[in-house]
Amino acid sequence: MPAHIEHLLTSGSFSLDGGTWNVDNNVWIVGDDDECVVIDAAHDVDAILQAVGDRKLVGILCTHAHDDHIGAVAGVKAAHTAPTYLHPDDMVLWDRVYPDAPPSRPLEDGQHIHVAGIDLDVLHTPGHSPGAVCFFAPALGTVFSGDTLFHGGPGATGRSFSDFPTIIESITGRLLTLPPSTVVLTGHGESTTIGEEAGHLAEWIARGH
Repeated sequence: MPAHIEHLLTSGSFSLDGGTWNVDNNVWIVGDDDECVVIDAAHDVDAILQAVGDRKLVGILCTHAHDDHIGAVAGVKAAHTAPTYLHPDDMVLWDRVYPDAPPSRPLEDGQHIHVAGIDLDVLHTPGHSPGAVCFFAPALGTVFSGDTLFHGGPGATGRSFSDFPTIIESITGRLLTLPPSTVVLTGHGESTTIGEEAGHLAEWIARGH
């Protein structure tokens, strides 16, 4: 089977700035029958390992380092010895979860992660967090947006290390420039498309965060 996308919904908690909330996270697996990557290893190690199966795990890709998105990284990495990828600007968040276990490799804007015959292009999209990234898969017509862009608007910017004008700049300059038909697979909630979200930019700016 050629490269395709698999979805897991995992549940757990998110903690920051003294608060804790129950959350459901989308975990995305991109690959074929032989190899794959995991995008955002959230909460449930066993479910992720079962989905990966006996395939080669090429990497664990982190859209950002909020604890709900990286909580299962250590367990998945221990089972597969796969490298973990994170943008360096999110180390301030990563170190709160894994102070003694840095990620294996840095992500940078314009980088390409190759898996199952396709590329995932790294787009640095700060705002929700300093090192937030999205992964654009042109061959699949899909962008994995993490918590940068959701169905209905930008990710939250009301907590530490986030900034509303920055996330709007990231979405405008890096995501809304993608083809309108591009499917947006998010870190939480339902999917959308670039075209569907582009028409609401003025509303987001007026609403603010």
